[in-house]
Amino acid sequence: MFALLWIPATLAAATLQVARNALQRGLMGSAGPWGATLVRFLFGLPFSLAFASAAVLLVPAARPDPSAAFWVSAMSGALAQLLATAALLVGMRRAGFAVATALQQSSLPLSAILGLMVFHDALSPLAWAGVAIATAGLAVLTWPRNATGPQPLTGALFALLSGLCFGFSLNAFRHAGLVLEPRHPIYSALLSVAAAQAAQAAVLTAVLAVRDRGALRAIVAAWRESLAAGLFGACASAGWFIAVTLAPAAPVRALGVVETPIAALAGRRLFRERLHTTQILAGAAVLAGVVLTALR
Repeated sequence: MFALLWIPATLAAATLQVARNALQRGLMGSAGPWGATLVRFLFGLPFSLAFASAAVLLVPAARPDPSAAFWVSAMSGALAQLLATAALLVGMRRAGFAVATALQQSSLPLSAILGLMVFHDALSPLAWAGVAIATAGLAVLTWPRNATGPQPLTGALFALLSGLCFGFSLNAFRHAGLVLEPRHPIYSALLSVAAAQAAQAAVLTAVLAVRDRGALRAIVAAWRESLAAGLFGACASAGWFIAVTLAPAAPVRALGVVETPIAALAGRRLFRERLHTTQILAGAAVLAGVVLTALR
């Protein structure tokens, strides 16, 4: 019944993620990377809780099993996602919005490898070829001279770190969703989102309350932008969780690379960033690899 639902869920999540990233980047100046990261989780939590409540009401037959395996997977994925978000925001400021977004797609090869090793998610030879082609395109984009920001090399490294953390978190969240309530994957995904975001919001709020109260004041002062980023973030997270509960992380992450051209357009329109010919060709290779990977 839900066999192909992961495709529209991924496309929606990727698009909403670009919008959320753009709003978060706008908050970097006043709130810093950790304050802007908190926006995604704290202001997105009410929406995630609303989605989870709707799932509980609509699927009364569900019997979730919040076992130790679920909590280990959900919390390790939550920590990795938190680190990934902060690293991505730093990468965007230093290397440019479009390039950093492209480089965090390094989660694609890691998702494929972890999926094979941990969950035995089998991909076809054609799909593995797609992973290789997309990875090669991403490697071209890591060359510092292609970046548009003031510190391209460190920006590229932060964006790559973001991709590695996102790759781990996707597989962890997939496992959490599969063990919580395997008979109702969408229900399981929405409850997993709420649990992960609650932990992320609580931990990061506590840390900033001790170490950087100015960041907390900044995101509250910009509550309109923060609330919009939270809404987009909650919807994007729900899409990602639903997708990885229904399909292996590698094809989900591959299809999610569609956010790269969207981010390129957003970077040019919102931040006046320009792409070089090499970046455009590398982006085309990435998209070709995506098509092959999706044919799993």
